[in-house]
Amino acid sequence: MARKGILSPGLSKSDRPKPAEARMMPRGAVGALQSSLSKLQENAVQEIDAELIDDAGFEDRLGLDDAAQEQLKESLKVYGQQVPVLLRPHPSTHGRYEIVYGRRRLKALRELGLPIKAMVRQLDDHALVMAQGQENTARQDLSFIEKASFAAQLQEAGYDRPTICSALSIDLPMVSRMLKVGTAFPLSFLRLIGSAPSIGRERWIALVKMMAEPDAERRALRATETDVFPRLPSDERFEMVFDCAAAKENAPSPAPVKPVVLLGADGTAVAEMKRTGKGLVVTVPARTANGFDQWMEENADTLIAELHDRWQKDRSEG
Repeated sequence: MARKGILSPGLSKSDRPKPAEARMMPRGAVGALQSSLSKLQENAVQEIDAELIDDAGFEDRLGLDDAAQEQLKESLKVYGQQVPVLLRPHPSTHGRYEIVYGRRRLKALRELGLPIKAMVRQLDDHALVMAQGQENTARQDLSFIEKASFAAQLQEAGYDRPTICSALSIDLPMVSRMLKVGTAFPLSFLRLIGSAPSIGRERWIALVKMMAEPDAERRALRATETDVFPRLPSDERFEMVFDCAAAKENAPSPAPVKPVVLLGADGTAVAEMKRTGKGLVVTVPARTANGFDQWMEENADTLIAELHDRWQKDRSEG
């Protein structure tokens, strides 16, 4: 099932950046001096106006977690930027730059109106892909579908599989498995679902097989068009698409589960609780926790043991 064959046309190769040949450096003594100066500049951290930076490379995130982005923004506001992003000079516009990696930091600093600390390196398109891919490999928060989509975008832009292997630090069999999923859906559809951080390869492969049937495809599309869909967390959006694709034609779409607000002794909201198909979920929002979430994490074993003991006593008394 090709990327263009499911749901809607994906991005065509004409819409993608093409691999570029590496730029040649000047030769001789002048060239050696320029090369040395360039290396010194590349390793130096510069402050650059965020408004001078454009996007580049390939889409490696399928949407942003609003709560996590706000948390990053607050951290940058309080503590400043500790880790620089990587930029390259804009290939066609003098005085502007393109971002290689660090998009979340760029977005947060741009909203704060602060300059961005960055390293600037002369990178052709191939080197940009390798740098972005290696950065992705080092990150733990990218989901399976985000990595699979990134691999699919590289293939669609004309990069061969050995290059994709090198960019993502994976072997050929894993590239094949990722591409089987990544090329099955258009990027626009994957953006609707988002990163789905808890959904692994097997569930995505099952959805690929299911969506080969036109009726399943139609039901999945209908799910994404409901008012409920965009308000659900990404994992639940996947589950809703999966369930609707698997359901019979007249089966109702699953209703969203409204969380119960848990109040503290002073009457303020401290957590949310809801039941999903996988169990009971208690969430302590980081943006309002004021340290309570960290304390909960540190004392979770004791708290759960105490609650479980009370439950056993209540059950025996009942």
